[in-house]
Amino acid sequence: QVQLVESGGGLVQAGGSLRLSCASSRRTVSNYAMGWFRQAPGKEREFVAAISRSGRSTNYADSVKARFTISRDNAKNAVYLQMNSLKPEDTAVYYCAGKLTATEIWIPVATWEYDSWGQGTQVTVSS
Repeated sequence: QVQLVESGGGLVQAGGSLRLSCASSRRTVSNYAMGWFRQAPGKEREFVAAISRSGRSTNYADSVKARFTISRDNAKNAVYLQMNSLKPEDTAVYYCAGKLTATEIWIPVATWEYDSWGQGTQVTVSS
């Protein structure tokens, strides 16, 4: 497992942008497929976006396509989620997750596929 720490959450008005970061200080994330999930109050944790170990493949939930972009910088052991055109329904705690894999292009999208999680960062979008 890898220790992950999210940052960049906060309060933003609808239509605004935020950039979330996920970093690991102990181990390289270059051997991990990485994902972002979110959980709103009273709801289950849901998939948002994921990126393959190589960074060549990405996947997004339909609700965030064309608004969110996931990227990674393996040299900095970091993964990012750029969130544009935010909506009140994007309000949630956002979690970074990692899955150790030998596959360059595999993108896990289910929570049970990941074995490392961060503590989460709150994103609140006001209307």
